[in-house]
Amino acid sequence: MGGSENIIQGVIVTGGQRLDRALADASGLSRERVKALLDDGRISLNGIVARQASAKPGEGTAFAIRVPEATPAEAVAQDIPLTVVYEDEALIVVDKPAGLVVHPAAGNLDGTLVNALLHHCRGQLSGIGGVARPGIVHRIDKDTSGLLVVAKTDAAHEGLAKQFADHSIHRAYRAVTGGVPVPAAGTVRGAIARSSHDRKKMALVDDNRGKHAVTHYRTMDVLNGAALVECRLETGRTHQVRVHLASIGHALLGDPVYGRTPSRLRPVLSRLDFRRQALHAAEIGFVHPTSGETIAFCSPMPPDMAELIAALRAG
Repeated sequence: MGGSENIIQGVIVTGGQRLDRALADASGLSRERVKALLDDGRISLNGIVARQASAKPGEGTAFAIRVPEATPAEAVAQDIPLTVVYEDEALIVVDKPAGLVVHPAAGNLDGTLVNALLHHCRGQLSGIGGVARPGIVHRIDKDTSGLLVVAKTDAAHEGLAKQFADHSIHRAYRAVTGGVPVPAAGTVRGAIARSSHDRKKMALVDDNRGKHAVTHYRTMDVLNGAALVECRLETGRTHQVRVHLASIGHALLGDPVYGRTPSRLRPVLSRLDFRRQALHAAEIGFVHPTSGETIAFCSPMPPDMAELIAALRAG
């Protein structure tokens, strides 16, 4: 995978615990760090790669954790324009444009949402995510637009993370799909994990290998050879909307990873120079972790998707 790494080895001391908790206890790493390393395929149990944080290994199970060298060392503040929807002393809600990476990583060490937030918030972000991901409780893909909530304090981070974990956060996306889903509304259920063929992709897998994922969808508008679809997430897995809609034969228009745009629609996307998956995080709602008040926010359709929908509607 490139770069140096530190290998932590040992055995599970107490059987029957969740894997993330057991490994955190045994390794000294935080549970969130353990979960991230599980997602990256860097943890093995008895020589077999493990991915499920909820698995319950037995006492004496041998583990090995490959911890990559920390990079970048620390995100730097950069004066990058932000659309702030809401902000108080505990948290900030931003409307992210398509094309902006959420946090620094290999290949995108600056110019990210985190760099912008560090400047805007003058460094006052939760430290739970580490120096590369301060304040980041959840994320959306680089080429997906829309709403994110970011924690400014550790207490807010923990409160929001709990709501994400128990699926009580309200989130709704707007998507433009190739073709029209049948039935017009429904629920897609299917566990999601890293593809065994391409580490950059997610895939539907057996329930015992991936993370449980549920997407409720409804068709909002039938376009010419396409549809505007609302997706409400019961869970929040990586690429969930993209994978689930592709699995029912209606991949997002412009998605280079999970589907091919129908040939009859390609001229429309080409004429508009539309070069991203047609997906927008339009709504988010949650209980404020400090005040206890239920708050919700809505983001209007971004201009590029609005233009795409208008062009498709016009035929």
